[in-house]
Amino acid sequence: MPILSNADHTVVEASDSLAARYLVAVLGAWAAESATYPFDLTKTRLQIQSEVAAAKVGYKLENHGMIKTAAGIAKNEGVLKLWTGLMPMFQRHVIYSGSRLIFYEEIRNRLKKENGQLSLGAASIGGLASGSLAQLIASPTDLVKVQMQAEGRRVLQGQPPRFSNCRQAYARLYAEAGLLGFWRGAIPNVQRAALVNMGDLAAYDYTKQYLRREFGMADNALLHAVAAFAAGFVAAVVGTPADVMKTRLMNQPVGPDGRGKLYRGMIDCFQQSVKNEGVFALYKGFLPLWMRLGPWALINWLAFENIMLAIGGQTLGN
Repeated sequence: MPILSNADHTVVEASDSLAARYLVAVLGAWAAESATYPFDLTKTRLQIQSEVAAAKVGYKLENHGMIKTAAGIAKNEGVLKLWTGLMPMFQRHVIYSGSRLIFYEEIRNRLKKENGQLSLGAASIGGLASGSLAQLIASPTDLVKVQMQAEGRRVLQGQPPRFSNCRQAYARLYAEAGLLGFWRGAIPNVQRAALVNMGDLAAYDYTKQYLRREFGMADNALLHAVAAFAAGFVAAVVGTPADVMKTRLMNQPVGPDGRGKLYRGMIDCFQQSVKNEGVFALYKGFLPLWMRLGPWALINWLAFENIMLAIGGQTLGN
């Protein structure tokens, strides 16, 4: 049974248009982001601490766990700083979350079998492709978010502040590297989004269809919760290495030519990280990423599915 009390009695007719699904996808992402964002900021800080390459430009090496890192941010910078960068993240979802859903549903509908069933391969292709396209468009907002998340650490380490709000961050980054500079780290960012979406969209959709087909589960909150849990775990496992590379490339300082000072690109970042810190450096921030993606997927999909039911639309996969 749907969570919303009026979900069994639609309040609006013909509310399953592309525009409606796009808007509801954005609203679901906003709800999930607001609740889980501190885990994302903590994950980012974990990924850039002990970054040996960053010691070249004066950063101190640290080695704190998730709880100590989060507590340190709250103590030294203020509790509300755990939500630093939330505005560009909201901006990202206006582009990313709506686009990825529309792209995914279009691809899955073209690839599903004649009997309407969705194979794991088709779901994976849909997730990879939709995540890549949506993230390529939204990459500038992700860059601003990462820069704002890392700013507090820079200031605590004695670096001069660069900006105090989202607008100033956009202006600073444009002055440093121009318009194309907003796509710094876009390749690992797109790869990360592709993998995360294979875990989130594809794993959620496929798990949901599998449980309905094999176990006869109803399209209700329990089904959505189980599928969302599976999606969050798969997304964290496959997406963390690319997420680490993306964070480090986006956070690195740039020279007068707009090029990064620490890494020449994704491959160089990967090689330096593994060489200097070991292969487990690729999974720095895994725990907060998983703790974020699990609840994020749960809140996002429960919100999306129930809002769609409440306005007379269809849930994902129907």
